[in-house]
Formats: sequence, C-alpha cells, structure tokens
Amino acid sequence: MQTLKEAIQWAAENKVAIGHFNISDTSSLKAIFAAAQSLSTDQRKIPVIIGVSEGEREFIDTREAAAMVRALREEFDFPIFINADHTHSLEKIKEAVEAGFDAVLFDAGKLPLAENIKTTKEVVDYVRSTNPNILIEGELGYIGTSSEVFDALPEGAAITENDITKPEEAKEFAESTGVDLIAPAVGNIHGMFANAPSPHLFIDRVAAIKQAAGLPMVLHGGSGTPDEDFIKAIDAGVNIVHINTEIRRAWRKGVEAGLTNHPKDVAPYKLLADAVKEVQTVVTARLKLFNKL
Repeated sequence: MQTLKEAIQWAAENKVAIGHFNISDTSSLKAIFAAAQSLSTDQRKIPVIIGVSEGEREFIDTREAAAMVRALREEFDFPIFINADHTHSLEKIKEAVEAGFDAVLFDAGKLPLAENIKTTKEVVDYVRSTNPNILIEGELGYIGTSSEVFDALPEGAAITENDITKPEEAKEFAESTGVDLIAPAVGNIHGMFANAPSPHLFIDRVAAIKQAAGLPMVLHGGSGTPDEDFIKAIDAGVNIVHINTEIRRAWRKGVEAGLTNHPKDVAPYKLLADAVKEVQTVVTARLKLFNKL
C-alpha cells in the first residue's frame, strides 16, 4: 500500500496535487471517497486526504475518524489518508498520534517567527520520538481561522506582498523545526466570499518559498480560489490543496434539498442522500483539476 509520503512524492514528480477535504460526518466521508474512487483506474488510484480540525474531531471523535479512514484504506486497498488539521496544542497532537493519524498539522502561524519555530519544534520532537512514520506539517503566516462564507477579509490575514511568507523565513522555519510539510501564506485565506472569488495567489512567491524551504508545500484556504491560480500554484510547487468551505456549502445545499424534497421523511440516510451527491460533485471537480484529468 502506498504511504502518504510516497503519494506526495509521486504528486511532486508529476506536477499534480493531492486533494485534502475536511469532514464532520460520515456523509461527507462517503462522498469524498466515492469521488476519488470514480476517478481512479487500475493503473492509477487518485490519493485523497481527509482532514479533521480540532472542532471537527470533537464532533466526530478523533479515534472514530481515524478508524473509519483506516477501514476504507484497508478494505479497498486505496490511498486514502487522514490528517489532524489545524491543531493548536501539543495535547491535541498527542490525541491524533495515539489514534493513528497519518499526518498532523501544528498551527502556530499567528505567532511571531521565533515563537512559532520554538513551539513547532516541540511538536516535531514529540511526534518523531513516538511515531516517525507520521508526517508533520507546520504553518507559517496567518490566513484566518474559519472555513465560512463571509463578506470581508479576516482581520489580520496576510494577503499583501509585504505581509505574506518570505522565502528566507520559510527556509529558517524548515531548517529549525524539521517539519515534513510547510503551509505558507501566499495570498490564500480560509473561508470564501459570498459573491466574489478569493484574492489571487502570489505565484512567484510560491516558487521562491518552494526553492528556499525545499519541502512539500501545502495550500490552505483553497475554497473560492480561481482555477487558473490552482494550476499555476501546483506547477510552482504546491503538492497538497485544502478545500473545506466549498464542501460545507455543498453539504448544506444538499441537506436543504433533502428536507424540501422529502418534507415528511425522518430517515437520516434518505435526507442526507442529496448532501452526499452535492459534496461528491464538488470533490470530483476539484480532484479533476488538481490531478489535471
């Protein structure tokens, strides 16, 4: 079975990116897995990463989330992985490590560089000593925190050329912490606008950070980003793309449709069928784009 590290390496060599999609329930997991399966062939299975943030893990349960993804991987011999998305404490990192996650993201991106390095290094040291097979991601630069549909930019988000992550910072961060993956601020933001696309990415900065850090790069806040920016960013060195708000919006659209179309039904699996369909449609489109299919 292909490991997550191997999947990332393959993506880098072939100038494609792995889709990372967050879940809060089994209907979203069902939709994401179905989308990845539908695009796969015997020659090439499309890897996918399931993300669960601290809030999502509290709802779905950390161990249960890991167990469900692991069961799909083992039963179908499929490269589906799970990441502890946006984790803000060593305690929560430990929970994910003990549950058997494939990767963890320690997010200290809002802190000054020196403090970010110090706290991230503590996490790296713990994970390496506990399970060296788990990949560790660090975040450098603040891009907001909420996967929501909003009308204005998150306060303090780094979206100007002067505020986004600098290549020399990325190099220092990578060398000082020992992380496996780096998630910089390159014009990306969490969430998406109600009536407009997200700001354009600084593609030249993506390429410069990639060269300076020498690590696989993760793009957070992908929801709402123009398709052409995704392709340019992947060509410049992005290896994993996070999508969450688009999925949440599709899920809600499907739930509302289910309730409208079945006003007297009380069976959850019937009411959620439209949510599965809507999420699968969004994920299929994103996987096609990221994998250049």
